[in-house]
Amino acid sequence: VQLQASGGGLVQAGGSLRLSCAASGRTFSRNAVAWFRQAPGKEREFVAARRWGGTATKYADSVKGRFTISRDNAQNTVYLQMNGLKPEDTAVYYCAVRSREVQPIVSMMSEEITYDLWGQGTEVTVSS
Repeated sequence: VQLQASGGGLVQAGGSLRLSCAASGRTFSRNAVAWFRQAPGKEREFVAARRWGGTATKYADSVKGRFTISRDNAQNTVYLQMNGLKPEDTAVYYCAVRSREVQPIVSMMSEEITYDLWGQGTEVTVSS
């Protein structure tokens, strides 16, 4: 299974980007998915997650109201729509998938240990 993240780039503050994470090798329509990010010199942190089936999502407080995680099961792709970007959003963004079909509880949706498949990362730079 491979996860290919794309869509990163350089954008001015206030702009938008849409990140994509395409999976190959298997489908993950019944798997929780998430985005994490790692800024230079910092630990990797949670950004957003979505369970399969319903619409249960979870966002970091820092991106709530600006970012939206979505999925297209037919395309086997997860998206992160990022609006109102700020310089502090600059980071390498990683997509992650939980290979087990058991849904994570809400409190665990933001934990790295919940996910065992990771993409290679795509870099986002927001200029002020």
